[in-house]
Amino acid sequence: MSTLETHRAWGFCAAFGYLVAAAVVGLGPDRERTRAVAVAAALAGAVVVPLAYLLASGHAQSEVEVIERAGRLLVERATPYLDRPRSVVEVTPYLPGMALLGIPRALLGADDPVVRVLGDARLWCAAVLLVCLWAGRRALGAAPGATGRLRYRAAVGALVASPVVALPLAVSGVDLPLAGLLCLALVLAARHRPVAAGLALAAACSLKWTAWPAVPVAMALLAHRDGLRASARSGLVALSGTALAVLPGMLLSPRAMAEQVLAFPTGRGEFTTPASSPMPGRLLAELGPAGWYASVGLLLAGGLAVAVSLVVRPPRDLVAAADRLALGLSLAFLLAPAGRFGYLALPVLLVVWSRLVRADAPGRPGRERPYGPPTVPALPVPAAGVR
Repeated sequence: MSTLETHRAWGFCAAFGYLVAAAVVGLGPDRERTRAVAVAAALAGAVVVPLAYLLASGHAQSEVEVIERAGRLLVERATPYLDRPRSVVEVTPYLPGMALLGIPRALLGADDPVVRVLGDARLWCAAVLLVCLWAGRRALGAAPGATGRLRYRAAVGALVASPVVALPLAVSGVDLPLAGLLCLALVLAARHRPVAAGLALAAACSLKWTAWPAVPVAMALLAHRDGLRASARSGLVALSGTALAVLPGMLLSPRAMAEQVLAFPTGRGEFTTPASSPMPGRLLAELGPAGWYASVGLLLAGGLAVAVSLVVRPPRDLVAAADRLALGLSLAFLLAPAGRFGYLALPVLLVVWSRLVRADAPGRPGRERPYGPPTVPALPVPAAGVR
């Protein structure tokens, strides 16, 4: 049903992979090996084959071109924004950090077929996601034993093969590095590492302004677990790192940055944003100026409600922090004057992966405990005849 060629190509390959995976699970024995084969089939059909085809043919969503152009401009002019964009494709609605993912294309070029593939921004977006998920699991602790590792790999493989991750990975990948960095930041905050969490937050906040709600969530988690001083230290690192990444763009092209990063995504720019899924905020904004202000008012009210919840009931562990951030982002995406259904993949990834990695973590002091009933210490058994 999609009118986008990239989506249709992905859907054809993914449907075949999902059907094979379903047949393997339905016809095979209920074993770990069967599930591993099914996940491999889904990954091949939903990720490997469509991504290889789209990379080889050079087809991608416009976001890939935007990131690669931003990387070229960053190398040539030290700012990723065009002063006078002539069409919506020349608008860069991302913060300067996103342009770093386009630098490989600027350095490698696109003359040779192999070099053209290696410079594609989708590969680097996917690499950031996978590296962050790997680093997050390492920071939280890996489950002992081969069985636990195989189950975690199968679960993460199924998550990556699902449409939530596989579709954007194959066609654009723009939100994947943001999701990976937010997952990593929350894990580091849960593991009592405020400075490292602040650095991960700064990297995420330099990509898109939608990452900024993660800063108060991580600070609330740190304040509950490690005290106000650790929370303030993490917030200071996050804010100062974001400022260092964003400041050059603000100084070199302040007007272009304001119009493209702030006005354009909210539907107030010169060009109409393609993020026009019929969500509540978008439908309100289409009613006119009053509807737009109503949408923004509801958006601010939702953000205030989440902020109050962080003070009244701060998150106590990784899953609680991921859920709170996912709630805030979902409200923002639903109530914003412009948005896409695809944005909701970010909160879904936060909620699902945080539970997968927590279930994989060993129950050691200071670490996230796995699911299951709490361990009750055995009571001493009195000697016979003692009452």
